[in-house]
Amino acid sequence: MELYSTNKKECRVSIKEAIFHSLPADKGLYMPVEIPQLKGYFIDNLEKYSFQEIAFEVSNELIGNDIPAWDLKKIVVDAINFDAPLVALDQKTAVLELFHGPSFAFKDFGARFMSRIMAYFSNKDDRLLDVLVATSGDTGGAVALGFLGVPGTRVTILYPKGKVSTIQELQLTTNGKNIRALEIDGTFDDCQKLVKEAFNDITLNQKLRLTSANSINIARLIPQTFYYFQAVAQAKRDGAKEVVFSVPSGNFGNIGAGLLANKMGLPVLRFLAATNINDTVPRFLNSGVYEPRPSVQTLSNAMDVGNPSNWIRIMNLFNNKTEYVKQKVSAYRYTDAETIEAIKTLYEQYNYIACPHTAIAWRATHEYLRTNSGKYQTIFLSTAHPCKFPEVFPANIRSKIQVPAQVIELHKIKKVATKLTNNFQQLKEYLTET
Repeated sequence: MELYSTNKKECRVSIKEAIFHSLPADKGLYMPVEIPQLKGYFIDNLEKYSFQEIAFEVSNELIGNDIPAWDLKKIVVDAINFDAPLVALDQKTAVLELFHGPSFAFKDFGARFMSRIMAYFSNKDDRLLDVLVATSGDTGGAVALGFLGVPGTRVTILYPKGKVSTIQELQLTTNGKNIRALEIDGTFDDCQKLVKEAFNDITLNQKLRLTSANSINIARLIPQTFYYFQAVAQAKRDGAKEVVFSVPSGNFGNIGAGLLANKMGLPVLRFLAATNINDTVPRFLNSGVYEPRPSVQTLSNAMDVGNPSNWIRIMNLFNNKTEYVKQKVSAYRYTDAETIEAIKTLYEQYNYIACPHTAIAWRATHEYLRTNSGKYQTIFLSTAHPCKFPEVFPANIRSKIQVPAQVIELHKIKKVATKLTNNFQQLKEYLTET
């Protein structure tokens, strides 16, 4: 697999270099030189394959000869060892549950696959691999559990003070071993900026072997394509002919993976990008002006991103033509009040409890169905277990949430986090002196 920078197509690197360097020197993002087309027989018969078989076929087409098929299959089997069930709510609407992994969030797919790919490529390098990750909520917990105890790695997670849920914070700060947490006095955008500054700092990279576990890393994007194929396979088993995906969108890596899957041959009628009031992309698709703003804190905190990194990847997939993007993507934005209303409606009409991010995706689905007719299945993505956001729910719904035993145990462990400002020099000193 050969990749190039979105800022300079002449810059070509291997998948190994892209994974470990995360960002090109020109501050672009890595993308495949060629997007492979999956075999027609495979696409036409998706419903006949297991989830792990689908994940192997897709990753094998993307990664190619960089990892022998047998080794790649072992990585897939080890990383993708939990399900992503499609749950029907009515004849036209289903929810894809992506929270059945160890951290109870969809980020487990990317984090587990990435950690094992990195371990595979770094087994001949004795240098410590420093993994940096900025999180607005779920990424940090998934990366922590994905890399916990992985030899030769040290993970540093940056999260915004007071802007993640209690359970999310416990998942970041109670691991110990090779996992460290930094509580940053700022927003997620500040955390993301600090991580990018670290990768662009020459002296820091001379001292440390840095890589990122954010969705800016191509190794996160690849495994997130798997569950889109799996969702279509399940929908086909239920008789669906065409599908529309509604995706909770913050940093736009999740929907970016879906669009990559579509470019590889997965038949998808349309994608709905559902955001909260951090609506940079909906405003852009409406006005044609890309105007990032400082992020605003909401109930759907994992989507509180004012300047989504992965949007440049999505534009790149469509040759930077806004009109091409709009032919495949519709964007919606919702307030906290509308989010709560969606949570209540889902519970009252379907007896289904959805986290705030999931509720926003359902609301976009509901709005799309009101204005678009046709024979298709709408699938909205459930990105996190509702137990991670207990403070969001009305009491009558909160009491019905089944909290996993692992989450209950987290409350018995002491939080350990280092407090820093959003000043890069502080982060640099921390990384080089601890």
